[in-house]
Amino acid sequence: MYIPKYYKVTDIDEIREFIEKNSFGTLVTTKQGKPIATHIPLELRKNGDDFYITGHMAYGNPQWKTFETCESVLVMYQGPHAYISSSWYGHENVPTWNYQAVHVYGSASILSQEELKEDLKLLLQKYENHRDNPILWEKLSPQFLEDEIKGIVGFKIKVQEIQAAYKLSQTRNEADYQNIVHKLSEEEDANAKELAKVMNKRMTEK
Repeated sequence: MYIPKYYKVTDIDEIREFIEKNSFGTLVTTKQGKPIATHIPLELRKNGDDFYITGHMAYGNPQWKTFETCESVLVMYQGPHAYISSSWYGHENVPTWNYQAVHVYGSASILSQEELKEDLKLLLQKYENHRDNPILWEKLSPQFLEDEIKGIVGFKIKVQEIQAAYKLSQTRNEADYQNIVHKLSEEEDANAKELAKVMNKRMTEK
């Protein structure tokens, strides 16, 4: 990913927090030279000194079969993004687009049945525990779970390289930056409003 030095992010804790918040990613592999992608929820997990991305896909999705032939796979995560009008600057300039994106490269392998079950338990805990009537692994019948697991393939990706870019008007002066945040917060687009929150948080943390 092309990342100008102003927008490069290297803090692993910050990147980890971003991935956990924007965990619906895009998994990219190649088949006979042609890129193929699947959009799926993914989890970042730490095991010792290593990081892994785990997930699962339908057995009928042929992408999992490419893991054996792909030396490296790519996972892309995207945060809020929005158009930035040059009318928001105090001087003549061109419009642009602000965004947050993280690319993770690694080697993929298939999870065992036990590893898959454990990963699914953790996934349900993350997305169900806070609900009034959480549907957790223990509440589902063993036969139902066995039948459902037959239809999916679990996988893990050992993280080998991370690239992160946050293009958030870092090169603008303080007055322009504050005005961009203000204008984004007034937009009707949900992405723009969320981006305003991200930029405002970074401004207050300086």
